[in-house]
Amino acid sequence: MQFTGHDKLQIPGQGLSRRRLLSLGILTATSCIVPHEALASISNFISPARTLSLYNYHTNENLETTYWQQGAYVPEALDQLNHILRDHRTDEVKSIDADLLDLLYVLHSKLKSCTPFHIISGYRSPKTNSLLRKQSKGVAKKSLHTRGKAIDIYLPGCNLKDLRRIAVKIRGGGVGYYPRSGFLHLDVGRVRQW
Repeated sequence: MQFTGHDKLQIPGQGLSRRRLLSLGILTATSCIVPHEALASISNFISPARTLSLYNYHTNENLETTYWQQGAYVPEALDQLNHILRDHRTDEVKSIDADLLDLLYVLHSKLKSCTPFHIISGYRSPKTNSLLRKQSKGVAKKSLHTRGKAIDIYLPGCNLKDLRRIAVKIRGGGVGYYPRSGFLHLDVGRVRQW
């Protein structure tokens, strides 16, 4: 996926037929109404496979896996992603929302980066979330982390402001900017920013 100029879509090796262009216009218009649901549809339309590359800051684990190909999610790859994004404090694993994985994929594609996302926090067990709430006012009682719908990341070599700007443009959900701590929060809840 390659975006240039004013987000003009260019699909390598494929011309945009009238029908394809119309379909893309409908999907794009839909994204203004239901952004994160349309996000997956748009990436289905233009991507034959989706690969994520992650590094877990707390466990020192690396993973590069193709989690979607030939029109379907790959169960073994989803299991690997669930594992690397587990609660590192309790080792509890939970299914990560596919929309969140797709959001990471689209963000990484727009950045045109080969560097893995560094994971600060993926899934959080209710116990961990409660503990963190006692330590900080910034932790939500009903955090989307506890539902596998949020992630805290940074990307070495990418300015955090640039990462935030692109994430906000995607409109895939919530974007929290934490420059003092050096990370960005992404979730697939309602579109908002702080």
